[in-house]
This record gives sequence, structure tokens and C-alpha cells, in this order.
Amino acid sequence: QLQLVESGGDLVQPEGSLRLSCTPSGFTLNEYAIAWFRQAPGKGREGISCISRRGTGTKYADSVKGRFTISRDNAKNVVHLQMRSLKPEDTATYYCAAGNGPLLYYNCPIDRNAYPNWGQGTQVTVSS
Repeated sequence: QLQLVESGGDLVQPEGSLRLSCTPSGFTLNEYAIAWFRQAPGKGREGISCISRRGTGTKYADSVKGRFTISRDNAKNVVHLQMRSLKPEDTATYYCAAGNGPLLYYNCPIDRNAYPNWGQGTQVTVSS
């Protein structure tokens, strides 16, 4: 299993912004589609965004659409999740995951089954 490292989580006030980063350990991200998931205490893991291997396909969950933006910089080997207008209900541990199935080149599903490689997570807390 490949390793991913998430960073950028923090305590932020409502309506604030954060940028999360997902970097690989020992491999290059440009061969993989990347998805972000989150898990709040006592709740299941929610898929919130993904970006295809080529970078032309992105998806967002309704809960974050218009507030979060996923992007990839293959030259720097990193995928970012820019989060704006954060709400207390965005509080969760955020995970990135990587997959390189053949259907992930142009498109990406927000489906954990498509991404077998996961990071350990980074905590985002939105509170005043």
C-alpha cells in the first residue's frame, strides 16, 4: 500500500479558510486520482471531493460545493483542498486517498472503493 501524508489542518473560526495538502511518500501523484474524505466524531466517512488523474475531472459533495476547491500540481507532486467559508459542521478528520484504476484518468468517483491508498488524516476544527 502506498503512503499519503495530509497536512494543513488547524483550528479556524467560522467563515475562515484553510488549505489542506496531500503529498505522497515514495511515489508520484500524477499517476493517481485523488479523493478527499472526512469523518466527524460519531459519524461515517464522507466523500467530499476528487480529482482525476489527468486533473480535468473534479467532483464535489453537495455539502461543500461552492466552498471547497480541489487542485493538483503535478510538478510539485501535491494535491490541495482549498476550503473557504468554513462552518462548524465541517469539523472532522480529513483524509486523502489515491487510486489509479483505468476509469480514473478523465473522471473520478467520490467512492472510497476506488481509492485503496489512504493517509492518516489531518484534523480540521471550526469553532469560535
